[in-house]
Amino acid sequence: MTSGMMNAPVRFSTAGLPETDRIARWEEHNAKALIGLRCRSLHDTALDATEINLQLPTAHLARVVGSPHVVERAKSEIRRVPSDAVACYLTLAGEAFFYHDDGVRLLHPGQLLVCDADQPFMRGFSHGLEELAVKIPHTVWRDLGGPRSLSQPLIIDGAVLTRTFADLVAGALRPGATPDVDEEVLLELLASVATGRAPSLSAVHLSVAKTYIEEHLTDTGLSAARVARGVGISERHLSRVFASGGTSVPRHLLHRRLERAHALLSTGEVAAVAEAAARSGFASAAHFSHRFKERYGLRATDLLREARARA
Repeated sequence: MTSGMMNAPVRFSTAGLPETDRIARWEEHNAKALIGLRCRSLHDTALDATEINLQLPTAHLARVVGSPHVVERAKSEIRRVPSDAVACYLTLAGEAFFYHDDGVRLLHPGQLLVCDADQPFMRGFSHGLEELAVKIPHTVWRDLGGPRSLSQPLIIDGAVLTRTFADLVAGALRPGATPDVDEEVLLELLASVATGRAPSLSAVHLSVAKTYIEEHLTDTGLSAARVARGVGISERHLSRVFASGGTSVPRHLLHRRLERAHALLSTGEVAAVAEAAARSGFASAAHFSHRFKERYGLRATDLLREARARA
């Protein structure tokens, strides 16, 4: 299930709409594109909200940014617009409360909330909203091995699996980018996050390993053994996973560090080549300079000089 089977992302915003129409139009869009909700703006201000939606073969992805407001999925709304789906919300910025019949939960950035979209709930964003949302049918959720009953929502903290899941969703919805996400990998990651079961797909291991590497790229002591421990697989299997992608852990690590250093140098964000090397995880500036010239065909000092001349 690749990007070739996807539609293009669709963007909807209340910006430019008459203030008196914004909530109604926002509710109408969400009922069609995601989940039917009743909305109320806070602080007596007009709702300012934007949503990017992407429909995969079975899952629906969304990125939502909005001013302070409250949404409610009441019984009447569920009867009017049933979803037959599980909703997953990952907070990116700010805090959100989730009111359910078992009490109130407070969500912080990096936490993932999984709930049954056909059970009543209320969500509030007193300081604004920035989050990722994923909706999957109940049948798919059961096939993934998720809990059959979500009478109580799941709240999962931001481990590397959760962050990889968020990276894949956010990447597919990035403005101006061509959607490129393997839905099978995405769903396997969600199943692992929700159930605690170790993922089985090599493609999932590869995605998680790359996320782990990105998060520790500047650590000069990062090694294949440490990546394997971080992902929860053997070093031998990690090697096979990267080989299936046509590379190896050391080559991928070198590639990403050189790309980071190139970005730092070309934008003039560093004062010296040694700083670019250190901030990209190279223990030796001389080794970095050699590898940089080998990769890009010019010296790191020349690239930095050009960046300064443009400034």
